[in-house]
Amino acid sequence: MSQPPPNYDDQIVRRFVSVTVIWGFVGMLVGVILALQLAWWPANLGLPYTSFGRLRPLHTNAVIFAFTANALFAGIYYSMQRLLKVRMWSDKLSAVHFWGWQAIIVAAAITLPLGLTQGKEYAELIWPIDLAIAVVWVAFAINFFGTIAIRKVAHLYVAIWFYMSMVITIAVLHIVNSLAMPATLTRSYPVFSGLTDALVQWWYGHNAVGFLLTTPILGLMYYFLPRAAERPVYSYRLSIIHFWALVFLYLWAGPHHLLYSALPDWAQTLGMVFSIVLLAPSWGGMLNGLLTLRGAWDRLRTDPVLKFFVVGITFYGMSTFEGPMMSIRSVNSLSHYTDWTIAHVHQGALGWVGMTMFGMIYWLAPRIWYRPLHSVSLATTHFWLATVGIVLYVVAMWTAGVTQGLMWRGLTPDGLLQYPNFLDTVTGLIPFYWIRVIGGAMYLVGLCLLAYNLWRTATAPAASSQLEAA
Repeated sequence: MSQPPPNYDDQIVRRFVSVTVIWGFVGMLVGVILALQLAWWPANLGLPYTSFGRLRPLHTNAVIFAFTANALFAGIYYSMQRLLKVRMWSDKLSAVHFWGWQAIIVAAAITLPLGLTQGKEYAELIWPIDLAIAVVWVAFAINFFGTIAIRKVAHLYVAIWFYMSMVITIAVLHIVNSLAMPATLTRSYPVFSGLTDALVQWWYGHNAVGFLLTTPILGLMYYFLPRAAERPVYSYRLSIIHFWALVFLYLWAGPHHLLYSALPDWAQTLGMVFSIVLLAPSWGGMLNGLLTLRGAWDRLRTDPVLKFFVVGITFYGMSTFEGPMMSIRSVNSLSHYTDWTIAHVHQGALGWVGMTMFGMIYWLAPRIWYRPLHSVSLATTHFWLATVGIVLYVVAMWTAGVTQGLMWRGLTPDGLLQYPNFLDTVTGLIPFYWIRVIGGAMYLVGLCLLAYNLWRTATAPAASSQLEAA
């Protein structure tokens, strides 16, 4: 089999795949440490830099913007060139994007443990780093749309549309939510205040999930799943409906994070209604992905790539059902501020995003290093460790969350709080926190197997017949 055409830049893909695994290890290791701190407080080490409040934003930023974003960039750079039949518009901008993004991640890893933060969920980074993000993102956008402009095909496959929604929307979200007046090099004050700032933050926060952790990954699903299954996408028409319905509805769902707050009731209701309606396109996309495997289900017994994709898509369906349900006021009154929300977030981040990214990376590895995957059995072991680990994690946190909510609202026959001491709920959840530690550790060990498998694949002698990457 021939070597890939020389006009495709696979070096940038190899770079992004490599750092995806490195930063994924860092982010998930910190996550396991945080889980341990909640189960066993001495793990805080008594240092400000290793306290939960410092490490938690490091964990979320590493998993979202280091692990996930780098994996997205790898998949986008690989698939765009194949779909558009052209090399990326500028190799220099590709390099600026790669090195600039890694520098931003390093800056985040230094500043967050030092306590330098804006205190906004998923937007903690201080203003100089925010500016750097905008500059690097613009460089990526120019290269992205420049490549579309010079494409050799007329049609834009649906995956490209999902990628475009990410490039445009994330830029708008980041710039608007980060608008601030600098006071010093490390401190700034947002231009919005009070409730308006909270609404803008969760317009950003929810849509950052929607347009970084959902739409581009769906685009990758629509490219890599048919390639891995060797089947056409089940319904191309449904994929188009899925795209337009999702991007329209998602933008209005953010207020469901502010239920029972000072936000006007009409805005809370708007967020709740759009969140519930969002279930339709989400499940349409899930079914489109699973039905693409028609005629290939027998391969799940032996193909770890398809195993990862199927579990990832299934978690997408579960997460996009649970999210709308949690946006209903009566359900939210029980779930809000509890570990149920933690279960929901990790169901999406590690179940949907993580498993899909792992499947993509295992499919990519032989095609970007032009060698067979070192070990299919190790990949299968990784699959089972990750699947069992995330199920343990989510079920433990579901149970802990419902327990918390019920204890907080429990009343005596006299109408007094049944558990007036907050520590009663904390100590009651310790067993579930230990289960979370075990589940998270299993997921982390699986990632280590991936790293070893990729390293052995990349350093193996060149195969006599190289894999076709087109």
